[in-house]
Amino acid sequence: MHDIAWTSSAEGTPLYLQLARSLREHISSGGIDPGSALPSERDLSEMAKLSRVTVRKGIEQLVGEGVLFRKQGSGTFVAPRIEAAGSRLSSFSDETRARGEAPGVVWINKTYAQPTEEEAVALQISPTARVARLGRVRLAGGEPLAIEHAIIPAEFLPDLDTLGDSLYQALDAHGFRPTAGTQRVRASLATPTEAGILSVRQNSEVLRIERLTRIPDGRFVEFTRSVYRGDRYEFVTPLAEV
Repeated sequence: MHDIAWTSSAEGTPLYLQLARSLREHISSGGIDPGSALPSERDLSEMAKLSRVTVRKGIEQLVGEGVLFRKQGSGTFVAPRIEAAGSRLSSFSDETRARGEAPGVVWINKTYAQPTEEEAVALQISPTARVARLGRVRLAGGEPLAIEHAIIPAEFLPDLDTLGDSLYQALDAHGFRPTAGTQRVRASLATPTEAGILSVRQNSEVLRIERLTRIPDGRFVEFTRSVYRGDRYEFVTPLAEV
């Protein structure tokens, strides 16, 4: 690993925040690979000529931002970033398993209800139709990465008791797996509630994703709004000359 460059130049800025900025820039420039261990607090203290207390506060700042994470008894590591294909229709569970991690879910709500006016318009269904309303926290390797709120016409998901960690797997079992759709992604900041659920600081960067999908006969099957951790996710779309 390359030495971490350290210069104290920002007058009035606490030293621990200056250190956090230098570490963040060093990581962003490729100085430490995702998943790699950070030098020990003692080594960082010697490199930067700062107290262990200052170094610890700088590290805690980056842990709170999601740039670093701690493993009990192993040290502090650079958080890996997840590249999700923005042009491919796939499920969170499938993508998580493809990375060699175990998907998980914590249910917020799972019930049948009537759609709001906005939901009915998006799904092109009657305002009096019955829909499944699904709210859940998506986990990868036990770590919370996203909050999802999905609306599914009840005809496509007639039995909520059999719904496991994968919505698309349940839809597929009934012959209604989505095959096309649209997805919109925008940058935002985490609300206090979202930050608490995702274990990040309030006002941390998040990605808000709205997905509307349909089955081969053209009927809309899913209207989902999600909040993904911006420190862990990048949506990548291939480009081609037209």
